[in-house]
Amino acid sequence: RLHTKSTLATLLGRAALRSSRVGAVVPVLGRSCVVPRRSRMGEAEKAEMASGAEEVTIFDRIVKGEIPSSKVYEDELALVFKDVNPEAPIHYLVIPKDRAGMSQLSKATEDNKPLLGHLMYVAAKVGRETPELSEGFRLVVNDGRHGCQSVYHLHIHILGGKKLSWPPGTQ
Repeated sequence: RLHTKSTLATLLGRAALRSSRVGAVVPVLGRSCVVPRRSRMGEAEKAEMASGAEEVTIFDRIVKGEIPSSKVYEDELALVFKDVNPEAPIHYLVIPKDRAGMSQLSKATEDNKPLLGHLMYVAAKVGRETPELSEGFRLVVNDGRHGCQSVYHLHIHILGGKKLSWPPGTQ
């Protein structure tokens, strides 16, 4: 799906954008990046531009209410919302409201075990309670650049609503 400058301005805040003949210039983890006007940047390209630095992420801003989201579920520890670039008919993201240092799964410590378990429980609960996922769903966690992680705030993708292919990640 193509994001126009006005859509990106809504998502990121108007001050975050500058005009460019080739597209919108947006800040990504402290660097200016051009989002082409006529094409959608893929997850692999986003992951190459992202870094694992502990900075405020788009998900932090969603939790704070600075950026709107289509909430599916919320409790004191977790938030589930619809992905703005779905890869399946149902594509939700499960995030911890407080990252607690977990920018990615590989950064988790033993102290994070209760939160990690809670996030998995929330994913299962949302899967059970979403009629379109009654035949099954897939959970995905991308970790690091080679795992195509584009936002360094731990998150679990819930994908479903159709029969998914196997194995994932082959091209």
